[in-house]
Amino acid sequence: MSFFGLPHGPATGRVGLLGVPFDCGTHPWRIGARHGPEAVRAASRLVPRFHPSHGDRDVAGLLGAVDCGDVAGITPGRLAAAHPLIETAAGAILAAGAIPIGVGGDGAVSLPLMRAAARAHPGLIALHVDSHTDAYPYDPADPYDASNQFSHAAEEGVIDARRSWHVGIRGFTSRQGVLAHAAALGFTVLTTDELLRRGLAQAMAEFADVAAGRPVYLCWDMDVFDPSVAPGVCTPAWGGLSAREGIALMRSLSGLNIVALDFNTVSPPQDVQGMAALLCAHMMMEAMLVLGQSILR
Repeated sequence: MSFFGLPHGPATGRVGLLGVPFDCGTHPWRIGARHGPEAVRAASRLVPRFHPSHGDRDVAGLLGAVDCGDVAGITPGRLAAAHPLIETAAGAILAAGAIPIGVGGDGAVSLPLMRAAARAHPGLIALHVDSHTDAYPYDPADPYDASNQFSHAAEEGVIDARRSWHVGIRGFTSRQGVLAHAAALGFTVLTTDELLRRGLAQAMAEFADVAAGRPVYLCWDMDVFDPSVAPGVCTPAWGGLSAREGIALMRSLSGLNIVALDFNTVSPPQDVQGMAALLCAHMMMEAMLVLGQSILR
């Protein structure tokens, strides 16, 4: 079984889909995002590949999208060993001239994916759509988990934090000072309230001005959605986007130079009727629609 019934194999077209079956195994209550790629593949059978706004053509087929399989050799919970494996697998897709779409997995998978993208596309900036910044302070003695990947990306210079945005941030936090820490790293933080107050299209037009033709890494955490439409995520937070709002937000990104992206935190053990997995699959197809409008002109 492949994503959307696409061919299996190495990337040969414009897009390579990559499963990243990893989670840190340290969440206090919800472990299971390691099974996310499998669940999203299964749900993707319910997502058609033709869309009227693209001439009723097969968007994924036009992009030559290929399911490149899962990153091999990963052991969930062993992050130090997983990082180079994930980075190498994404690097192979980028080296083939394709755009990798990673499917996690928890948010920890984004750091090695961003590292691979930054090697291929210097000057990378990030658009991080999430209910949490994932730019939390960390203990130097135990520096990596699924809450600080953007802290490391900024400190390593993997992304230009001064031009990178966290969008959809909301809710309670597990520690104090997390928004201030993200701001100190240089990030712009746009809460859900501010996003909806400005309007989705207007807010993303402002981001496009900041991006100014730079290569963009799009990280889409499924908990940006409200738990009523995406219950099976690692860290649900009430007051999130509806499915309609999330789709509108994705469609507003047309024109950005998106060079790599990932979708993460689908956690099947907590997913009621596979809702988060199905919505994730739909958002992946929406992302390919955006990529198609940008590069198939």
